[in-house]
Amino acid sequence: MIDLPRPSPRHPRRAVLRVLRPVASTLARGYWDVHRHGAGRVPVSGPVIFASNHAGLIDGPLLTILTPRPVHALSKREMFTGLLGRVLTWCGQIPLERFGADPGAIKMCLRVLADGGAIGIFPEGTRGGGDLDTFHHGVSYLAMVSGAPVVPITQVGTRLPGGRSNSVPPRGARIDFAFGEPWQTPRQPWPRTREQTLATSTLLWDHLREQQARALALTGRALPGPLRPGDIEDGPDTGFVDQGASS
Repeated sequence: MIDLPRPSPRHPRRAVLRVLRPVASTLARGYWDVHRHGAGRVPVSGPVIFASNHAGLIDGPLLTILTPRPVHALSKREMFTGLLGRVLTWCGQIPLERFGADPGAIKMCLRVLADGGAIGIFPEGTRGGGDLDTFHHGVSYLAMVSGAPVVPITQVGTRLPGGRSNSVPPRGARIDFAFGEPWQTPRQPWPRTREQTLATSTLLWDHLREQQARALALTGRALPGPLRPGDIEDGPDTGFVDQGASS
């Protein structure tokens, strides 16, 4: 396993992210019927990792603007092209190569956490049913290296049942954005073994799914269900897969 004891010397850009967040949040709340739950569970200071489910196109933007603290979210590298890529860079988002080791992305995440900031990650790796039936180990590794708490996020309503992966809910649609109880593992010094990472991932995956179940019970909502055949983006083949949930 790659050891990254030193974070990147460079923190992602923060100025535009901090300025635009209040404006973007107001616009989102004006367009959709947004309900935020459990924001008081988010640590007010210090490093934090937000781990969200991923069912729709707008999950990433909402993760960035609806959290109580500015978030540097990991986004697939393919999005960092043209005007969109410049906007994402200006807003301090972190490009990620999903199909191989990406030490640069991990070091940048560690820089944010070392500076007491917040990062956002989608453990499922790509859009799907949003039910956490897949789980990739990156979030566990970052938690082990940094010791930062992981705050689960359940987003419901960002894609309507039967909607395509790039669909957007209509104006006035209800969106629930729920924070779960933070989870933390002691910081693990190098060397960190594969067995340690797998054991940590098992505990964290269980916690995220438990917190999602509680969020769905609290809101009385249901997830949109799986994407249509042919509308599923390829994702990395590393991590856990719940065969029962995906069958």
